[in-house]
Amino acid sequence: MATAPMSRTPFLDMAKGLACAVIVAHHLAFYGPMSDIAQPLAPALIAWLYDYGRMAVQVFLVLAGYLAAASLAPQGVARYDSAWQQALRRYARLVTPYLVALLVTLAVAALVRAWFAHDSVPGEPDGLQLLAHGLLLHGVLGYESLSAGVWYVAIDLQLFCCALLIWSAARAVGRRRGGVQGAQHALRAAQALVVAGAAASLWGFNRDAAWDNWALYFWGAYALGIVAYWAVQSARPLGWLLTLGLLVGVALWLDPRTRIAVAGATALLLVGVMRSPLLRSGGWAPLVQLGQRSYSVFLIHFAVCLLVNAVASRWWPPVPALHAAGMVLAWGLSLAAGQLLYAGVESRSTDLRSALRWLAGLLLTGGLLEAYALATA
Repeated sequence: MATAPMSRTPFLDMAKGLACAVIVAHHLAFYGPMSDIAQPLAPALIAWLYDYGRMAVQVFLVLAGYLAAASLAPQGVARYDSAWQQALRRYARLVTPYLVALLVTLAVAALVRAWFAHDSVPGEPDGLQLLAHGLLLHGVLGYESLSAGVWYVAIDLQLFCCALLIWSAARAVGRRRGGVQGAQHALRAAQALVVAGAAASLWGFNRDAAWDNWALYFWGAYALGIVAYWAVQSARPLGWLLTLGLLVGVALWLDPRTRIAVAGATALLLVGVMRSPLLRSGGWAPLVQLGQRSYSVFLIHFAVCLLVNAVASRWWPPVPALHAAGMVLAWGLSLAAGQLLYAGVESRSTDLRSALRWLAGLLLTGGLLEAYALATA
C-alpha cells in the first residue's frame, strides 16, 4: 500500500484510491456506533460495507505484488545488491508514517477512553506491546492490535521479504552457471518459486485462518500480482494468463472464497489495463491523488473515525440522519488527515535512523500515558 515511484501510472493509483475509500467506509460501518444508529437509512449499503468492504485489501495485495516485481526484478532477475539493505529500507519507509499514525491513535484513545466505552477503543498498551507494534511483530506475538489495519503493515513487510528471498535465491542459482545461461536459469527458478508458493498459499495455507499472521496466508494474492506483471511484460502473455486461471480456479474449486475471487479478478483486470496504453494512460485526478496518499489515509483513518464516533456518541442525539452525516464527515476528515500525514511524513525521505527515532518516541509516549493513567486512577 505504501507509495512507490512506479505506482505513478494513473490506473494503479486509481485502483489504490478506490480500494482505500472502500476500506475507510468498511471500518466506519464495522466499528460504529454511528453506523448502528444510521443503519435504518441504508441497511443494505451498511451491511455490504460491513461484510464485504474488507475485500478491498485484496486489491492492495495484488498491486503490492505487481509493484514489487516491477521494482525488485523488472527483467525477471534481482537488480538489487543486498536483500538485507532492501528489507531495512522497506521497514523504514513503512514504519515511519505508521508510527506517527500510531502515536495519534494512542493520543485519541487516551482522550476518549474515560467517556467512550466501546469495543473499538484499544486498551491501554504496555511497553512490550508497543515495542512489538514498532517492530511489526504484534500479530505473530499475539498482541491486541492498537489500530485497525496495522496487521497489513506487518504482512506487507513479510511479503516483501519473501519476494526478496525468492529473487536472491534464484540469482544465487543462476550465478553458479554464469553468463546468459545463468540469467535464464535464475529467471526460471524465480518464476517456479513464485508460482509454487502461490499454489501452496491459495490451495493450502489461505484455507486455514491459523496462518493469518504470516505471509504464507497472503502470498497467493501477492503472487498473483507478480504473475500479472510478468503477463504485462511478456510478448506472449497467454501462458501467464493460463497460470493465473489455474491458480485461482483450483483455489476456488477447493474452497470458494470471495477474497480469492476478488484477487483473481484484480490480477486479470490489471493485465488487461496495463497492456493497453490507452486505458492505463488516463485517470480521474481526485482518485489518482487519493491513491498516491492511500497508505497515509489507511494509517490515520482509524484515529479520526474513533474520535468522531466518540464525539457523536457523547453529544449527538440518536438521529439516524445526523449519524449518517457523521459517517460522511469522518470519511472526509480521514482523507484530509491522510493528506497531512502524507505531506508531513510519508512523502519525505526516510531512513532507518528516522524510523528508530519515531519508535523511541512511541515507547516514550506509551510510558507517559501509562504513568498518567496510574496517577489518575
